[in-house]
Amino acid sequence: MTNAATSSPKLFETVALGPLTLPHRIVMAPLTRNRATPEGVPTPLMATYYAQRASAALIIAEASTPNPVGQTYPNITAIHSPAHVAGWRRVTDAVRAEGGRMFLQIQHGGRAGHPDTSGLTPVAPSPIALPETIHTPAGRVPSVVPREMTADDIASTVADFASAARNAIEAGFEGVEVHSANGHLLHQFLAQGTNRRTDGYGGSVDHRIRFVVEVTEAVAAAIGPDRVGLRVSPWSTVNGVEEGDTEEIYPALLGALAGLAYLHVGYADPEDPVFQRIRKDWPGTLIANPVLPKDRIPEDGGLAHGERLLAAGADVIALGRPFLANPDLIRRMRTGAPVNQVRDAYMMYVGGETGYTDYPALDGVG
Repeated sequence: MTNAATSSPKLFETVALGPLTLPHRIVMAPLTRNRATPEGVPTPLMATYYAQRASAALIIAEASTPNPVGQTYPNITAIHSPAHVAGWRRVTDAVRAEGGRMFLQIQHGGRAGHPDTSGLTPVAPSPIALPETIHTPAGRVPSVVPREMTADDIASTVADFASAARNAIEAGFEGVEVHSANGHLLHQFLAQGTNRRTDGYGGSVDHRIRFVVEVTEAVAAAIGPDRVGLRVSPWSTVNGVEEGDTEEIYPALLGALAGLAYLHVGYADPEDPVFQRIRKDWPGTLIANPVLPKDRIPEDGGLAHGERLLAAGADVIALGRPFLANPDLIRRMRTGAPVNQVRDAYMMYVGGETGYTDYPALDGVG
């Protein structure tokens, strides 16, 4: 059996990321798993799950909402109350005890929410409904038209992101990732299809990037820019988002930001001109999340996909489903051991240990 570490030395080299020196270049991408309480408090089971995966160079924990109206789906985590902070502290303590490091992704769902879940009408740049059904405690239901955010809503949401970042540091995270991807609120402001505003937050590219810039700058001011990452997903149509002018959005956005710990590009294609332009424009650490086959995890756990992105200029590789199914993914990749495949039926909305903490390691469960 070929030793993966020998064939891919760069993936297993150390690398600087913000205030951290990572032991290798493979991080765990944020993965919503819906195992929190209905109030968004992380559970002891979640501490077990993340501690099992502490060999990742960095764990970017699943999306947490900065305020109640930002909730997307049932049983997702939040970071806007003392109970949330205490719950996440149990998780970060467990991971740190295993030698791991964590950032927390902060996400506001925008129109990707529902009153049956949050008790509130979702808010968005413009009153344009999600063009699909959405999961609620009662199952999938039609989406609702969101309320268009006022200037006061925008200002209070910026402040909520900054407060959530401070809470994350109090909860023991090394830093946070601002989620501006996958059709959620910040991405909705960027995209022409969801942002029809005629004020200073809509219309031109410079106006549409304004909210993302203000949120990121407020978070950086709250905890320090070297503890802040930003996730984007050019090309993505998740949650019905339609950017319209992708080639113009991201050069403008990156030109307005500087000094962050990293930029995280989802669905990264090393041959795409937009990815290549992002690498050229972004002077700091670049995390790339490769597109893996939807029906299976590659036999090498994603190693070859990571190598291609490193060759295209990425500094760090973020993997999602391979870590979900393989708590000891790094060991498997180093040794060339076979990987577990994901049991999709237990990925989201079902709760419990099955398909969560019971994936076997090479020498036992977890």
